[in-house]
Amino acid sequence: MVGIFATREGVRGWRFNSDYVGNMSRSHSYSVTIDWTGNLGSGTSGYTAYRRDYRVSAAGKPPIAGSSDPAFRGDGARWNPEDLLVASLSACHQLWYLHLCAVNNITVLAYHDDASGTMVEGRGEIARFSQVVLRPRVTVSPGDDVARAEALHHDAHTECFIANSVNFAVDIAPVMVVAG
Repeated sequence: MVGIFATREGVRGWRFNSDYVGNMSRSHSYSVTIDWTGNLGSGTSGYTAYRRDYRVSAAGKPPIAGSSDPAFRGDGARWNPEDLLVASLSACHQLWYLHLCAVNNITVLAYHDDASGTMVEGRGEIARFSQVVLRPRVTVSPGDDVARAEALHHDAHTECFIANSVNFAVDIAPVMVVAG
């Protein structure tokens, strides 16, 4: 389901429902290793006896230093799972958007996204994400079809594997800029 949503700047962007499930004819596999690096000597002998630090690794890629959110006794200088989820949605959208622009003769010169996510916790409820907002600021070449470039955000969202895999709203609030 697609609908317009309002922001501080007025009516702008789209809200997407991630109920889309496409026909998959191929399967892709991804493997990562998580190593806990927070043992201070006594393991998890007590709630405060260990750090929440971990390392994400995958063959041929640099490791990612992770921890829990500082609200959950984590190290704020490290990536937490919530950061990585928002980053995954933003990166997937960006990659699809750039591809769609390239095949539609739209020349993207710059792309910057200030994405944010909201996780809610309630008494007696399971914590969960309620929304992620992507705010891509895209610069295109003079003479490009800016309306088409903006509309391609909808198509990018429809194609984004990560957005199609979550059960909360992913809102897109693009800002289009013409170079010059």
